[in-house]
Amino acid sequence: MPAPNITAFPSPRSPLPFDPAMPAADRHSLLIGALPPPLQDLLVAGPVERRPRFSDDGFDGVTETWSPPAGVTVQHAAMAQRALDDLAMMALAPAPTDHVLARVLALLSHYPAKNMTPDVERLVALDWAEDLGEYPAWAIDAAARVWRRSKKWRPSIAEMRALCDDLCAGERKLAERLQAVVQAGQQNRVQGGAAKALTAGAIRRMS
Repeated sequence: MPAPNITAFPSPRSPLPFDPAMPAADRHSLLIGALPPPLQDLLVAGPVERRPRFSDDGFDGVTETWSPPAGVTVQHAAMAQRALDDLAMMALAPAPTDHVLARVLALLSHYPAKNMTPDVERLVALDWAEDLGEYPAWAIDAAARVWRRSKKWRPSIAEMRALCDDLCAGERKLAERLQAVVQAGQQNRVQGGAAKALTAGAIRRMS
């Protein structure tokens, strides 16, 4: 059996272009525009399910769940995996602990806490580093800059996490959709292989 033709689709540019200084909408458009056209078509064609989200304080926005359309191939999955790897490396890699600590200590120094010794202050910063460690450095830096320029009081970890979530929401959403394409392609490959095996078995029994 001849090997599947994987050259029918253009290879994605690597790495994907990413500039954290750009507005979020422009960053997203740049990333999408750098994907191979067949992958762009998939991301547009997939259905989106929207459901209300609630927290302890009541309505907390709308949750979107995207599903790949039918017809995702192994080639699509390979392109999505390469794009996902680039995105993880360029835009979503967790910040080094030293960077998080330095940024947190600098931010908190603008809002000195009363009756807190330097040792306790450092322990607090370590808690911050643990709780912000999942975010990329650019998102943490941007969140700190937003807080310095807009707030007069010391931030909480939860408030900074919320800012970081908002700042990298577009990149995370794209990563989730690319991962869904990868999984759909792998699943279709397994199902296609099983169907071929059943067909071959039926032919052997008939012969």
